[in-house]
Amino acid sequence: MKKRFIALGVLFLSFGFVEANAQILSDKAMGALGKGVSGFTFSDADAAALAKKAIDEMDANNPVAGTNDGYSIRLNRLFGKHISSEGVALNYKVYLVKDINAFACADGSVRVFAGLMDIMDDNELLAVIGHEIGHVVNHDTRDAIKAAYKKEALLDVASSQSGKIETITQSQLGQLGSAMIDSKHSRKQESEADNFSYDFMKKNGYDVNAVESAFRILQNLSEGAEASFLTKMVSSHPDSGKRAEEAKKRAVKDGLYKAYIQQKIVNTAPVKATTTKKKVTTKKK
Repeated sequence: MKKRFIALGVLFLSFGFVEANAQILSDKAMGALGKGVSGFTFSDADAAALAKKAIDEMDANNPVAGTNDGYSIRLNRLFGKHISSEGVALNYKVYLVKDINAFACADGSVRVFAGLMDIMDDNELLAVIGHEIGHVVNHDTRDAIKAAYKKEALLDVASSQSGKIETITQSQLGQLGSAMIDSKHSRKQESEADNFSYDFMKKNGYDVNAVESAFRILQNLSEGAEASFLTKMVSSHPDSGKRAEEAKKRAVKDGLYKAYIQQKIVNTAPVKATTTKKKVTTKKK
C-alpha cells in the first residue's frame, strides 16, 4: 500500500473495502430517509448492524495484528480495561499498515493503524482512541452512516414505510463505502469528541496533557510534505493546532497543565526468557 497520512476521524477508508453483500436497511426504508419521511427512524441498532457487516469485511481484507503481535499486546494492555465505555461495548484491533489513523464504528469497533502507534506513546494513543470512543458514544457514527445513505440515494422512495433489513448488492456496498469515507464529522461533533477525550483521560487518571501533544503531532504532520493531502481531508474539521490549544486551555483551567514529554514507544512483543538445562555428568568411581 502506498504510504499516506490520513486525518483522524474517517469512518471507513478506501483501502481494502472490497465489494460484498451486507444486511442493511431496505431500499424502501432508505427512500423514506432520503425524502425525509417521518415514519422512518434510523436507530442505533440499524447503524450497528450495518457497521458490523462493514467492519467484518474490512477485517477480512486487511492485515490484522494477531494476538501475539507486539502491536496487539500493547493495545490490549492500554485498552483492555476500557472494553465498555458509557454503556457502549467496544472491541479493538490493529491494522498492520503504515497509515496514520484510527477510526470507530457505530457497533463499537475501534481500529488503530500501526502507523499511528509508531509515532504516539501510550498516553497520546489513549487520547486519540478516547476521541474515537466519543464519536460512538455521542452517536456521531450513527449520524454519519445515515448521511452516507442520503448522499448516495441508493433507495427508492416508493412504498417507503418498510424498515426491515435486507440484502444490498455488491456495487451498492461499494457506493456506500465511498460515501461513508466522504462523510466527515461536523466541527461541533469533533469538538465534542475532543472534550470527551479530555474527560476520558482525566476520569481514568491519565495525563490530560497528552491530548494537546497528540494534536501537536498531527499539526506537525499537516505542515510537512503531506500538507496538501491533509488539508483536503480535514477541510471540514477544526485544525489540529486549534484543537491542541483548546486542550491546553482546559488543562490550564484545571490546574493540570505541564509541558508533555513523549515517553518511549514500544510496539514489539516481549522476548520470552529461555532456560537451558545444565548437563549433569557423574564421575566414574
